[in-house]
Amino acid sequence: MSWALRFLGVGNAQAAPALGSASAVIERDGAPFLMIDCGQEALSAYLNRYGMPPRAIYITHTHMDHVAGLERLFYGIYFDARLRGATRIYAHAALVPYLQARIADYPDVLAEGGANFWDAFTLVPVSRGFWHEGVWFDVFATRHHAPDTSFGLSLESSVVWTGDTRPIPEMLARYAAHGELVAHDCALAGNPSHTGVDDLEREYPRALRDRLVLYHYGSDADGDALIGLGYRVARQGEGVALAAPRTLEPAREAAG
Repeated sequence: MSWALRFLGVGNAQAAPALGSASAVIERDGAPFLMIDCGQEALSAYLNRYGMPPRAIYITHTHMDHVAGLERLFYGIYFDARLRGATRIYAHAALVPYLQARIADYPDVLAEGGANFWDAFTLVPVSRGFWHEGVWFDVFATRHHAPDTSFGLSLESSVVWTGDTRPIPEMLARYAAHGELVAHDCALAGNPSHTGVDDLEREYPRALRDRLVLYHYGSDADGDALIGLGYRVARQGEGVALAAPRTLEPAREAAG
């Protein structure tokens, strides 16, 4: 069984039209297993690549370049009885009120009435993590914009996705402790919501920096500059091979 991380987009909000909104898909045996975030550009990239709507999405946070595609996805699946309710959306419980306010709470999602936004999906609120098709994903808080509004994802022994964040050394010491590839938010210069190169070098040891692949930068030129500084940089559409995840047994998880 093979695993890969496919970058649907690698840009920040301003660069999304050129580089795609920051999003990826964890693939299993070449097929989509879990989409991470669903901005407008990301949904288009997903549909163009896989030819079908996503069946599972993990939401890191609710800025519109990460969730705006959900409204379009609603209209794409609600009217198909085979697809309605089949897409699972995993989101930390703290994000559910923001998802409701930003995406779902529009009066009469259908002009004809008779439909709720969440009728099109299966919403799964999570806290420590979640099971998806027999695989356990850890969920952890990140540092983006405001407390309890952004959460990363870890597939043990395989991959960590930070989402938009400032450096989180204490979290990666725990959730990237088994050699995982770490897909990390990074631009040339940081700000109060995002990581810059100087932040990486100050906060993370060399052994961890060697496992980083950077996304959420501002332009192709910025990506080239990050490469020039010695970092691995993701490009839109690129697939990165992953180590097989370590699936936890239900009994072990219950005991933990």
